[in-house]
Amino acid sequence: MPERNISNALQQARKKNIHTMGWLRIMLTPFTFVLQNTIKLSRMLGLENTLFEVFFRNVRIRNESAFADYTPTKNDIFICSYIKSGTNWAMQIAHQIANRGQGEYENIHDVVSWPEVPIKNFAIPLLDTSQSKKSVTGLRVIKTHLEGNLVPHNEHAKYICVVRDPKDVVVSSYFFMRTALFGKLMPSVSAWLNNFLSDVAIHGPWANFLHTYWLWQDRDNVLFLTYEDMIEDLPGVIRKIASFVTVDLTDEEFERICYLSSYSHMKAIDHKFYPGRITPFSLPVGCMMRNGKSKNASELFNAEQQAQIDEHSRRALEKLGCDFPYDEHFKIN
Repeated sequence: MPERNISNALQQARKKNIHTMGWLRIMLTPFTFVLQNTIKLSRMLGLENTLFEVFFRNVRIRNESAFADYTPTKNDIFICSYIKSGTNWAMQIAHQIANRGQGEYENIHDVVSWPEVPIKNFAIPLLDTSQSKKSVTGLRVIKTHLEGNLVPHNEHAKYICVVRDPKDVVVSSYFFMRTALFGKLMPSVSAWLNNFLSDVAIHGPWANFLHTYWLWQDRDNVLFLTYEDMIEDLPGVIRKIASFVTVDLTDEEFERICYLSSYSHMKAIDHKFYPGRITPFSLPVGCMMRNGKSKNASELFNAEQQAQIDEHSRRALEKLGCDFPYDEHFKIN
């Protein structure tokens, strides 16, 4: 199918899904009221964590076979990151480098495959190679939030692993999930934190994710970045990624990619990244790029709770035998 037709088909499918969710939202209004009160009651009885654990566990089970028997190729750039850790930012940089600053799209998932996406016909299929054929470099981008043991690895593809301070991840994911997924059914802040620190967090334990990719750190085709690196030195990160995927940018291409990957520009085109009202419970207004900050966990958590996240994450990594220098990157100053 021609590229334009694929893009149009995906756009229509996403619009159809949002339209369907609109009808369901109306039909489920009485049920939503019941669910709200059920959650309130479970909170009063101390059962809120259990209620959401069942949901999150089922989400993980459905995702684990996303790559099936796929064999990566020299054209693939994998963006591997935990949720709300700079995924779209890294995707934008990689896609623009692959297209020398001329990567255009109506929605980022028209051009970036997301194999474990929970919504049918939401992203360009993994087996669709049209982007690598269109790209002047022959490269295409694949996104995943799966742990490394669930992602196929070989020496041909490139893997960019992005990790973010877990304290900021909890905060950012709370606001995103509230608008895009749960709406008025969103768990309380304390329940969200407790779930994040459990074994059934929505995308699995943060430490497990980091550990499975940190095992790859010494491989020549793996680049490890932190969200904080991207904030502190975006031009440097862009140069590092371009060098990593062996694309020699001209000065003009480099400057354009810096602009296209800036927070101000990506915020201005947020609609190309935000999924919209994808469930019957989604709130009317939401965004993907909320503030683009780091070290901002105090927005939701006090110093004691932040220290709890640090301690839990550090111990979890130690238990896994992971030598990632946590305190060097993420410990509260």
